[in-house]
Amino acid sequence: MNGLRSLRGVIGSILFGICYVVLTILSGVVSPPIALLFKPKNRQLVLNVHNFILLALFKLFCGVTIRVQGRENLTKGKPVILVANHQCEWETYFLQVLVTPLSTVLKKELLSVPFFGWGLRMVQPIAIDRSQKSNALKQILKQGKERIEDGRSVLIFPEGTRVKVGEEKAFNKGAAMLATSSNTSIQPIVHNAGYLWTSKSWRKYSGVIDVVIGPEISPEGKKTGQLHDEMQAWMRAEMAKLPKSR
Repeated sequence: MNGLRSLRGVIGSILFGICYVVLTILSGVVSPPIALLFKPKNRQLVLNVHNFILLALFKLFCGVTIRVQGRENLTKGKPVILVANHQCEWETYFLQVLVTPLSTVLKKELLSVPFFGWGLRMVQPIAIDRSQKSNALKQILKQGKERIEDGRSVLIFPEGTRVKVGEEKAFNKGAAMLATSSNTSIQPIVHNAGYLWTSKSWRKYSGVIDVVIGPEISPEGKKTGQLHDEMQAWMRAEMAKLPKSR
């Protein structure tokens, strides 16, 4: 029985991998020209078609379901600074459909990836050079304010890079600095997707991805350090509660 389940998992992972590549190429070619017909703020609705299909294929071929707690904490109609732990590619797709429109802070090299990067440019990301930390922070604060004033939420991964499941990395203060300087609330989210969507392997696994959406953390009357500590404490505590296996 375990051998049959493992074989199904391998076949499902291969099929999903093929669909992933084909869908990314098609979306990279077709979506940007169509998105140009829309106002910049609405272009993500076109590009999110790719994200919805990809998440559906992940469920179909790999047997993955998503269990979301705290969806009622999402505030409609106003931009927030979304912060989440970063384990794999899955959360970058899921969070785009969870909160729209959304500008993601990411490394600028991603914009040069064929097909994938072409579509990515259409959703007004904040593309930074991580080797220039001082300039990167200034860019996040400047462009982050611009995106928020334009009605877009901003996604920041405070760990700065992907972190393997079971490991911890210090959170940077970029999200808290942007929140206090723009007077925008932080919307914290944690998940355990890295157990099923392994970051550096083609193999995917079946199971449940747990997502916890926390209440907004207001910057009102708080200094950057205090806001950062509050955000980090909530995220660390909730990450510790998540199931730690497939």
